[in-house]
Amino acid sequence: MLSSKGTILDLISRCNDLRSFKQIHSQLITSSVIRDNFVVSKVAEFLGTSVEFVDHACEFLNQIDSRTSSFPFNTLIAGYAGSDRPQAAVLVYRRLILDGFLPDMFTFPMVLKSCTKFLGIGEGKQIHGIVVKMGFFCDLYVQNSLLHFYSACGACGGASRVFDDMLVRDVVSWTGLISGYVRSGLFDKAVPLFLKMDVKPNIATLVSVLVACGRLGYLNLGKGLHGLIFKFVCVSNLVVTNALLDMYVKCVEPDKLILTSVLSACSSLGALDYGRWVHEYIDCRGIKWDSHIGTAMVDMYAKCGCIEMALQTFYGMSSRNVFTWNALLGGLAMHGHGHEVLKQFEQMVRVGVRPNEVTFLAILTACCHSGLVDEGRKQFYQIISQDYNLSPRLEHYGCMVDLLCRAGLLDEAQQIISSMPMPPDVLIWGALLSAFKANGNVDLSQDMLDRLHELELRR
Repeated sequence: MLSSKGTILDLISRCNDLRSFKQIHSQLITSSVIRDNFVVSKVAEFLGTSVEFVDHACEFLNQIDSRTSSFPFNTLIAGYAGSDRPQAAVLVYRRLILDGFLPDMFTFPMVLKSCTKFLGIGEGKQIHGIVVKMGFFCDLYVQNSLLHFYSACGACGGASRVFDDMLVRDVVSWTGLISGYVRSGLFDKAVPLFLKMDVKPNIATLVSVLVACGRLGYLNLGKGLHGLIFKFVCVSNLVVTNALLDMYVKCVEPDKLILTSVLSACSSLGALDYGRWVHEYIDCRGIKWDSHIGTAMVDMYAKCGCIEMALQTFYGMSSRNVFTWNALLGGLAMHGHGHEVLKQFEQMVRVGVRPNEVTFLAILTACCHSGLVDEGRKQFYQIISQDYNLSPRLEHYGCMVDLLCRAGLLDEAQQIISSMPMPPDVLIWGALLSAFKANGNVDLSQDMLDRLHELELRR
């Protein structure tokens, strides 16, 4: 049986037409392998790849006892639901029901997905009735599928009723109804619902509400959402960028404050094309530059990697403050231009601009990325010197430890950690631990092990 099973699985994996499959089907019938759930699931997976196999698929599964496992039946329905002819999933579902198949909580989301794809509101309502009748409405996954179906079909009344009947709601539930309201133009319902959310929103939630804010002119709420998105989004996200720009442009005639905010969004998301568009808009409208716009422009170009444009913009400004210098230094450091950072820092000090903690963080980051140990050590101790009298933060210590660890100076790195006025975080210990391993020293001191264990318990 094992060899027969392996042979049949191999034949299924190489099968690419119904004629060939019929031959495999004959072997399945004449052998006991047809009772193997794994083999049956693989057959259902194959049959679900083409709607041309619908009749044969239903005939095949009619020979299977659905009470043993519903997985192959759900696999087949899911395959058709994801195809370019999702109506086939509903057709197969109905035929399987007539043949005695009993759906479960995993079946209905697949069928509802297909109804959503072809906007089958009538079919979906019928499924809703069966869900309630069979007692599956209390399942959160099924409830969210129903909510999404109604929202996507523009039936916000149905979506709202499902939402109101839910005893437990997660972020998918809230986002499903909010996005449904936005999709249907019911912006005045989307925003109040968002403000009632008792779970943490995700990016999809925030993007939907941004669209609503833009249509309603809720600039202050939009700015608050911008702040949340800045915390959540770690990489460039075109959808988020579009929503932010759309919100700012639709709320009011862009002024300097809004343009600065938009540039900040472009900077945090790495949206260079949009940043250039804002630059052109400012120039075309003859908007007078100030230190805020100039700093935001330098920050945008520097963080997006356009160092020449960042420098050109920087030197084209009539006045520059410490924030402008920090924007330039931070962007240069991010892209590994360590020597250029030190050169610009010398110029900064020469013209009389007093550096702050952010300045030194950019310098230490640059030294770390470029392996400039001596210069990094010098700048670190300059922070607490009489000239500046600043207090190093955890991030400064982290950069210094990372720099020393990369250089293999583990004793000095441990001395830095021991001198810290605050407890080191997991990143600092991680850098030291990695350095120990890289240098072939896996025997950690008991003190290090105790501290790592303590950090793990706090998480």
